[in-house]
Amino acid sequence: MRLFGRKASPPGARPALVRSMPSGIGTAEWPRSYEAQVREAYLGNAVAQRAVRMVAEGCGGVPFYAMPEGHRAEALLRTTSAAQGLFETVASQLLLHGNAFVQIICDAEGIPAELYALRPERVTIEPDAQGWPTAYLYRAGETVTRLAADGLGRPALVHLKTMHPLDDHYGLGCLGAAAGAVAIHNAATRWNKALLDNAARPSGALVYDPGEPGAALSADQFERLRAEMEASFSGTANAGRPMLLEGGLKWQAMSLSPADMDFVGLKAAAAREIALAFGVPPMLLGLPGDNTYANYSEANRALWRQTILPTADKILGGIGQALRTWWPDLVLSLDPDGVPALAADRERLWSQLSAADFLTDGEKRVMLGFAEDKP
Repeated sequence: MRLFGRKASPPGARPALVRSMPSGIGTAEWPRSYEAQVREAYLGNAVAQRAVRMVAEGCGGVPFYAMPEGHRAEALLRTTSAAQGLFETVASQLLLHGNAFVQIICDAEGIPAELYALRPERVTIEPDAQGWPTAYLYRAGETVTRLAADGLGRPALVHLKTMHPLDDHYGLGCLGAAAGAVAIHNAATRWNKALLDNAARPSGALVYDPGEPGAALSADQFERLRAEMEASFSGTANAGRPMLLEGGLKWQAMSLSPADMDFVGLKAAAAREIALAFGVPPMLLGLPGDNTYANYSEANRALWRQTILPTADKILGGIGQALRTWWPDLVLSLDPDGVPALAADRERLWSQLSAADFLTDGEKRVMLGFAEDKP
């Protein structure tokens, strides 16, 4: 007799309706691999694609500066490499994959001449016996390139990643958290498309009433009737077309219940969850029924303050740390004052400091980010 453990299922038992992910969270069947999730979310879902592009394009447009002024690292970061903007590409990879790998390509003198963002799903970390990364393997087709993590004190590749509490080497992207909402949103879209193809409702049912109890259509009559229905009365092109019924057939109209037709609300809820996973206020995506923010300007400032600027600062800080192995005096900083969406915050600060009579002009200049005038 078994005292512990599961009781064995009898033969022919009904299979479980819900499968579990490795994390133990019950979930329906949606893509789990990175490539499949990218195809479902970024390539096949308008909400997820727009949310990623808003953050990535915002990061690509954040103004920054380098000190000393006119440093060549600033031009290096602004240069487009292989038709890709560095900040926009890296930000997209951090959101989708959770990891971004930027290769530092040096010239003949050993000075950084180009920064190129590698596709993160092609990069594998090679750790040593203690678990510290020693090299990065980049696979493109049959070709494998080994990039040392620290060659002569200068890295050949910069690894940027988001926080992953269960992994020491790789970051965690937003696709996994948004996979359920993306699956629901895409399924609701396909359902609505199917309803539209069938005149947005199940048209009805043909009831055979021969007048004799127990009588039924023969197999040939049933197949002929179904073929005629599909060819002449199904789909949007035949919506509202009158039917000519033979003797013994009666038309019974049918319709969906309000709960079955409530896919607009279901899609909106899934879209808000997708926007939440990528850190974009739903109001900016035009989703109905979202009143979290008082107005559009407030939501736009929240997007910049909570998502775009932290992401851009992570990218700039990680690349700047690597480049300082060549240029120790290099300082790279964001310039939030140059962001048009944050002009209202800057104007409010100026007004508050202008009204502060207890501060000297030098103290006001320092609080505004300027150097204090020397007497």
